[in-house]
Amino acid sequence: MNPPTVLVTGGNGFLGRAVVERCLARGYAVRVYGRSDLSADLSPRVTFHRGDLADATALTAAVQGCDYVFHVAAKAGVWGAWDDYVRSNITGTETVVQACREHGVKVLVYTSTPSVVFNGESFRGADESLPYGTEFLCAYAETKATAERRALEAASDTLKVCALRPHLIWGPGDHHLFPRVLERARAGKLRIVGDGTNRVDVTHVDTAANAHLSALDALLAGRANGKAYFLSQGEPVNLWEFINRLVVGAGLPPITRKIPLRRAYVIGSVMEALWTILPLKGEPPMTRFVAVELAKDHWFDVSAAQRDLGLKPAVDTWTELDRLAATLRTK
Repeated sequence: MNPPTVLVTGGNGFLGRAVVERCLARGYAVRVYGRSDLSADLSPRVTFHRGDLADATALTAAVQGCDYVFHVAAKAGVWGAWDDYVRSNITGTETVVQACREHGVKVLVYTSTPSVVFNGESFRGADESLPYGTEFLCAYAETKATAERRALEAASDTLKVCALRPHLIWGPGDHHLFPRVLERARAGKLRIVGDGTNRVDVTHVDTAANAHLSALDALLAGRANGKAYFLSQGEPVNLWEFINRLVVGAGLPPITRKIPLRRAYVIGSVMEALWTILPLKGEPPMTRFVAVELAKDHWFDVSAAQRDLGLKPAVDTWTELDRLAATLRTK
């Protein structure tokens, strides 16, 4: 009997690569869909389909013949053209869903984000009964919310679907979150937004990747179909203690200077306007969405994922953070 064939969109990326490795460890025949070349060690072990999420022909061809699909890829970031986010996150997800239906895919695990419930307020132990947000402040959050709806609406007896919402994924192989934090810290441009007491969920990449495979198993076993799940390490951390543990561990002085949320929010609003009018290259150093995320509590009740998916942390948060920070000292 042939092993199941699995597609991982975004399998070149941080989380996607971790999901790919776990699929390979199970003996699955793995396909990767992405824009950039595969790493030399991964290339011989998977079948690569090149394309972006707006390329319906390439995406559909990658899905054809698959048993399971992990749709990890997305256009992330807090700044960019609205149409680009729509094409990648909404239209791309709709294309994946349609291809799964047409080609008899049994399971679709969709990688979402807690940002789909963003409303500008703090979240302290909220669960999946939260409604989708209405005032998103960035195209990423809004388009991911619509995409999650599209994915979950497709859930049926023949195509089983669930959505996973990992919060602040970090770990070895991250080329975005921690490097960006350290870059700003080295430049003296990092500030504590708010009073520095806010707590947030964090999710190690191994915890998130394990949860994706557990979600596949749960769906095959008749659980989790049509549901969304918050993911994390299970215990919120003080955001600025977490950041400073990284910064100090990487050999830099701790971040102590603060800026009030209201001021950061206004600065973000002004920068958004400037980047829209001029326009300037890259992302604004501050946006309204980022100001809120850096200042307010954002931690969630993950008991549903613990119950249905067997969610548990793959590593100890602080031990792994210290280990990882030490490896970044010379970078």
